[in-house]
Amino acid sequence: MFIPSIAQMVATSPFFKQLTQAEYDAVLASAHVHHVNQGEYFFHQGEDATMLYVIADGRVKLTQVTPEGDQVILNYFGAGDGLGIIVALIDMPYPLSAEAVEACTAAAWESQTMKQIMLRIPQLALNGIEMIGQRFAWLQTRFQEVSTQRVEQRVARALLRLVRQFGRRIPEGVLIDMPLSRQDLAQMTGTNLYNVSRILSKWEQKGLISTSRMQVILCKAHELVMIAEDLPASPSPS
Repeated sequence: MFIPSIAQMVATSPFFKQLTQAEYDAVLASAHVHHVNQGEYFFHQGEDATMLYVIADGRVKLTQVTPEGDQVILNYFGAGDGLGIIVALIDMPYPLSAEAVEACTAAAWESQTMKQIMLRIPQLALNGIEMIGQRFAWLQTRFQEVSTQRVEQRVARALLRLVRQFGRRIPEGVLIDMPLSRQDLAQMTGTNLYNVSRILSKWEQKGLISTSRMQVILCKAHELVMIAEDLPASPSPS
């Protein structure tokens, strides 16, 4: 029997929306619990795709290595997000790597098993297609940002996305509640460490953010929204 506490944690995933309780129970009956330690991988880019996962707890970094050998961070996932969902529909290698930036627990299925489940529960396949479509649209937006926006805009947008995903309010502002380095931000925004360090240092001097080792706090999120949207700065009080 699947662990009830983990079943409860993954139940809110969009992968399972509109399923009846009986259908959800049937899907979980074919799953097993999968643990990945911090710094370890669910899978690597180019490996045969044999498993898919729904994260119950922890944070996962999705990366891709270009033909030139550069690493790009595509996204971060947390509880309720699916990993490798597309492999249940299409036989292909994993197109990216999924690294646990914190210790993670997930529900896991063999891809062939999930295909059989989807034949019995078509809503599950429709949910998977919808998730893939949303991620494709998100990647198009990211490509547009890299092609058309200033680096400062891209960094602001990346921080605001992470706040929406993993933000936690604290007395100083909003903490991005996951390990985040300046190199990570550079790989997320298609720039280099020098540019990110220069931008973050400028924002810190202005009191917009506060940084420490692997941690970022947004102290004036509204100011970062103005930068992200390329809006004129508010006039200083006279």
